[in-house]
Amino acid sequence: MKRPLIAREGWPFALGLGLLTAAAWWLWPYAAIVPGLLTLLVLWFFRDPERAIPGDEADVVAPADGRVLWVREVDEPRFLGGPAVGVSIFLSIFDVHVNRAPVAGRVAYREYVPGRFLAAWRERVEETNERAYTGIEGPGYRALVVQIAGLVARRIVNWVGPGEAVRRGERFGLIKFGSCTQVYLPRGTEITVRPGQRVRGGQTIIGRLPPRWKEQEEAGARGGGSGASGASGEASGSGSGA
Repeated sequence: MKRPLIAREGWPFALGLGLLTAAAWWLWPYAAIVPGLLTLLVLWFFRDPERAIPGDEADVVAPADGRVLWVREVDEPRFLGGPAVGVSIFLSIFDVHVNRAPVAGRVAYREYVPGRFLAAWRERVEETNERAYTGIEGPGYRALVVQIAGLVARRIVNWVGPGEAVRRGERFGLIKFGSCTQVYLPRGTEITVRPGQRVRGGQTIIGRLPPRWKEQEEAGARGGGSGASGASGEASGSGSGA
C-alpha cells in the first residue's frame, strides 16, 4: 500500500490552516491569501516522497535531506563505544524533514535528551540542543543517528522503538521545521560525501561500511549465532512544542 505523500504529523497543521482559510474566504476573499499560502507551505514542509534506495547493504544512505556541514573522525562513547566517523547534515525549512535509517538492522538504543534550541548549523549543537538518539545494530556493525532540534524545529518525532527491525532507507522519524541530523558510523567506513554537498535521505549514498562487517555477517550465518545485544533506553517521542 502506498504511503500518503504528506507525513501524518503535518495534517493537523494543514487542516487547521485550511479551515482558517475557508472562514477567511467566507468573510472576505482577500483575507484568505495569507492562511492559504501558509497551508501550502505546511503541505510542502511535511511532504514525504517515495525514494528508490540505491546500492547494497554495505552502502550507507543519507539519514536526511539537506547540506553536509562536516565530516570528521570522532570518539562516540554513547553507542559505538569508541572511535567513529561522523557526518552532520543541516536541514533548512525547505528540505524534506522525514528521517531514514542509514543502514539495516535492529534498533538497540534510544534516548531523548532535552536541551536548547540554538541554530542547527552552529558547532556543538549535538551537545547543547534538544536531541534524540537512535542506535541501529547490524551484523558486525553499529550506527547512531542523532535528530537535533534547531532554532525553528522544536519537536522531534521517532516512530521506532527498541527491538524493532529497520530496513536501509526506511522512514523512522521526523523533525519539525528546520533542524540537523547526524550519523555516526564505524571507524573505517569509507565516506563518499564532502562538506557543502547536498544529499537526499534514503537516496544519496554517503559511505560504505568497512569490509569486516560482511565477514562477521557470513561467520554469524555459518554459526547460527546472532549479534551482540546493545543497550536499550526508552526515549520520549517528542520534545517541547514550538
